[in-house]
Amino acid sequence: MRDWAFPGFIASMVLAHLVLHLALGIGTAAPDLLTVAVLLSARRTSGASAALLGFVLGLLDGAGSLGGFGAAAVALTLLGYLGARSRELFEGESTVFAAVYLFLGKWLRDAIVAVLAPATVRGGLVATLAVEAPVAAAYAAVIGAVALMFFRAIER
Repeated sequence: MRDWAFPGFIASMVLAHLVLHLALGIGTAAPDLLTVAVLLSARRTSGASAALLGFVLGLLDGAGSLGGFGAAAVALTLLGYLGARSRELFEGESTVFAAVYLFLGKWLRDAIVAVLAPATVRGGLVATLAVEAPVAAAYAAVIGAVALMFFRAIER
């Protein structure tokens, strides 16, 4: 049963993202749980597996975007690979480390999408990187850290 606990946790985050963004129509007011799922799974899987998950979830995320299709796939693929490689540079399982890791990963995802997406889709680059991305990153980091604490408490 424990072998499927973490993949089930990641799948529930993807499902929650889809419910919040699509079924309930909350849109950008909901946290980016796809990025959180890719980043958390990258810490436990190989670079290729994390990149594949990022690519699939990026395609899923980009499918709803009319002008920026593909930008999310590229961003989440890079995040998956870089997140898996970060295990070699950074050791840490604390909640604070996870929150900082999620914040930086979400900000990097938004930066990649802002650069790759057409200007008509993303708006101003400076405003996106300096204002919107840090706020969205902090929101995703808090939600991701709380979800990870919840998972760790249940996993024990």
